[in-house]
Amino acid sequence: MGKVIAVDGPAGAGKSTVSKIVAAKLGFTYIDTGAMYRAVGMKLLQSGKTLTEKNLTEIVDDIEIKLDESAKVFLDGVDVTKEIRTPEVSKLASDVSKYGFVRKKLTELQREMATAGSVIMDGRDIGTQVLPNADVKIFLTASLHERARRRFEELKAKGQAVTFDAVENEIAARDKQDSEREIAPLAKADDAILIDSTNMTVDEVVEKILELAK
Repeated sequence: MGKVIAVDGPAGAGKSTVSKIVAAKLGFTYIDTGAMYRAVGMKLLQSGKTLTEKNLTEIVDDIEIKLDESAKVFLDGVDVTKEIRTPEVSKLASDVSKYGFVRKKLTELQREMATAGSVIMDGRDIGTQVLPNADVKIFLTASLHERARRRFEELKAKGQAVTFDAVENEIAARDKQDSEREIAPLAKADDAILIDSTNMTVDEVVEKILELAK
């Protein structure tokens, strides 16, 4: 049986950045659950349909989402790793995650992935819902301003025309939506270790997680 590390936290906390590095250092598989919700949002966007329960059910029924070892995301066999990172898809990812049947379908896929070996999985409800028996649980956060700054720099580096205020407002809205949703809201598991990365470098966060993994 492999080891499982669960990393939860709000948008822009750096979960995927540090999880990828930790996975590489430990030889674990990295599973980005947020990317899976983004893929559902992407498929809805591609369909041109509005967000309704009926339309979403049709989309989720025959969706195929795969993550490879280099953290690339494939939607129905097509690499959508870059396309799913736009603010529009981010918003849709948060919207579709409110539906119980979407969470049920993706939770099943995530649990299946976690049985294939040692994994580090990040998201909003990994330690509380998806993998409550994870060997190590971490809740990674940072101040809203710092999370917005990181996301803004990331989007700017990718050539996206965004303003800092728009990014900060979007992250604040996602925090509210993720924390207040009825099904599997963003919350720190009772036995999770809190890491506030506001004044920490990526390397410092990675070292802290590697220590806990030992």
